Amino acid sequence: MDYLYVGKIVNTHGIKGELRILSDFDKKELVFKPGMKLYFGDGKEEHEIVTYRRHKDFDMVTIKGYDNINQVLIYLKMKVYVNREDLHLKDNEYVLEELVGMNVFNDNRCIGKVDEIVYNNSNVLLHVVGDKSFYIPNHSNFINKVLVKEKEIHVSNIEGLMLWK
Repeated sequence: MDYLYVGKIVNTHGIKGELRILSDFDKKELVFKPGMKLYFGDGKEEHEIVTYRRHKDFDMVTIKGYDNINQVLIYLKMKVYVNREDLHLKDNEYVLEELVGMNVFNDNRCIGKVDEIVYNNSNVLLHVVGDKSFYIPNHSNFINKVLVKEKEIHVSNIEGLMLWK
């Protein structure tokens, strides 16, 4: 299975086993819904979502077979993953996390590799490391195409925008 990081369980809520997940995942509508499977921790323990709701900046879920706070306390601070196949993405459709590790090309020349996604309030930035380290906004003005299978991102108009780190 191809697991994608969704977020982290940061707390519980109430006494009925609801989990509070902190997530920046860009396609939450595909993940957080009843019946969807989530995988907890390094061992990728499988759980099915029973209920979902938003509460402030958190994604709140209850999981099948757990209805008491004492049952879910063992999951606190665990990372949460989803199986990429369960998202049913179309060909060449992707989630932001998948951009990490892709090579970035400007004028058919590799200028570096994405090493992290930075969520900067209203902007999402790709941190690219090559000869130098810089940021590219995740916007169609700069990103021409993403070739998922080839693990390539083709960009333009970035010369004056690169924020050097």
